[in-house]
Amino acid sequence: MKKVWEIASMVIGAFFIAVGSNLFIIPHQILSSGLNGLAMITGYFTHWNIGLLYLIFNAPILVAGWFILGKRFIFNSMVSVVAVTWFMQLLPVYQFNDTPILGAVFGGCLIGFGAGISLRMGGSSGGFDIVASIISRYRDIQLGMMIVGLNGFIIIALGYMKDNWDLALYSMLSVFITGKVMDVIHISHIKVTAFIITNETELMLEKLLGLPRGVTIIKTRGAYSEVEKDMLMTVTTRYELAELQNIIKSVDKKAFVNIVETVGVMGAFRRRKP
Repeated sequence: MKKVWEIASMVIGAFFIAVGSNLFIIPHQILSSGLNGLAMITGYFTHWNIGLLYLIFNAPILVAGWFILGKRFIFNSMVSVVAVTWFMQLLPVYQFNDTPILGAVFGGCLIGFGAGISLRMGGSSGGFDIVASIISRYRDIQLGMMIVGLNGFIIIALGYMKDNWDLALYSMLSVFITGKVMDVIHISHIKVTAFIITNETELMLEKLLGLPRGVTIIKTRGAYSEVEKDMLMTVTTRYELAELQNIIKSVDKKAFVNIVETVGVMGAFRRRKP
């Protein structure tokens, strides 16, 4: 059932991306983020099918990602890319509104929401999302803002080639909004620290060390009971927090847990194992 839900989420996210592209972005000749934007700028000048270009451009990156990011991530990304292509063929390109700035705003929101769902469920919408995901494994950088930077040169190319810098600015607005919405949905860059006081220290450690995070044991003593216990401290991400809470509940339902948001981490913190 978990795999079915992941695939369904990829398809739902793809639908939002296709709606944002065909109804808000493409009719105004502005750009989206990632390889979707590259497919759009190519389609605007060649009149080729943008959905199919999106699939063709993603193919080599998906193959490369298969060896770096793992089969599960890339399989989910393949589902997303194929679904986006299919929905873009299914939905007509229709100018839903007359104002380009509204197209940029609402298109960016829809595409960011769809891409964020894909990332949160363990996949991506392809293209620069995969490139950014590879970089974010080794650098603590917000995914959405990284993608904004990767898209800059495509937007500049649009303004130069069309000699219309208004379109380039609308595109930058769309990409920026897409990145911000993605960071709201995809919360793996937000870190939290959990302090766990339990009577099942060894069993809890065994379970927690199965996660890609370190655990520190701190000796504590209750001020009222004067009983000495072990407190386990671990830093994880908001995305992984639900799994951490499930582990704690399964080992010791009476454990006292304090979870606080972490401003920053220095040292060997990895979002995922390399």
